[in-house]
Amino acid sequence: MLHEVKFPSFNNRDEVTGWIYVPACEPEGVVQLVHGFGEHSRRYFHMIVALMDAGFIVAANDHVGHGATAIANDTWGDWGDAGPHTMMEDEKRFKDVVCKKYPDLPYFMFGHSMGSMIARDFSTKYGDELMGVIYCGTTGVFANTRAVREKVDAAVAAGKAHEADPAFVGELFGWMFSRCDEGVKLGNEWICHDPYVQKDHAEDPFDAFTHPCHNISVRDFIDMMLCIEGKEWAEKVPTDLPILLIAGDQDPVGNFGEGVYTCANWLIDTGHDVITQLYPGFRHEIHNYDEIKFDVETTLVEWLTMQL
Repeated sequence: MLHEVKFPSFNNRDEVTGWIYVPACEPEGVVQLVHGFGEHSRRYFHMIVALMDAGFIVAANDHVGHGATAIANDTWGDWGDAGPHTMMEDEKRFKDVVCKKYPDLPYFMFGHSMGSMIARDFSTKYGDELMGVIYCGTTGVFANTRAVREKVDAAVAAGKAHEADPAFVGELFGWMFSRCDEGVKLGNEWICHDPYVQKDHAEDPFDAFTHPCHNISVRDFIDMMLCIEGKEWAEKVPTDLPILLIAGDQDPVGNFGEGVYTCANWLIDTGHDVITQLYPGFRHEIHNYDEIKFDVETTLVEWLTMQL
């Protein structure tokens, strides 16, 4: 069964589109899937099906400025003016919609890339509503954030908040191609070695990765990362919330493994129950590699089942 739902965004402007995928069995629980920067939630369909096959309801929406939500509101790359917690608060609103339809089920969150940042922010405010959380392809201390933010601040102060300067995103992400030995042709090679995944990502009409992101949205993205840095962030996460960190060790978002362990250590040092698994030799989208996607999905299902 599939429900398409819409709900008002925290930005007080957009209507967010989401989907609730329901298996044809007695559900074990709910996994809320939170997608990354510039993409959309249907890029996780293989994983969604695997989770449904394991008996989980999967809830996934397209963020403001992204995918079906951006198309419906005509707001590509524009996240609104409500600040860096907008998407996190939208995930809370979506969770409330899901729980109204399917109450009293164990509830989990999976976030990839920017989605992991949203999930980490969610964990500090609403972590007590979750039975477990998975941070996939997450970051430790992301390079260039403060230097780029100063330039974005200047553009916003000059009245260019809702203009788009691709140079800001270029500077923020440019270093991430340092281990792409095949060269840079499409501008997304850091996500995966597989040229078919790169092509699919680049040509997806619901994928806003190559659409200009408004300057104020770039600032919100940077602030989203800054608010989940350090033990100060980890101390706000409930210590009884089980956490799984999973990533490729050649993922630049996680600083090639180092940042993932940095995040794990912040949590461990503040008393959290954390499991960390890195896949050697793989880049950002471990769930889209043919070689390991089934293994990734098995790892997720086994960990989720352990929490029930």
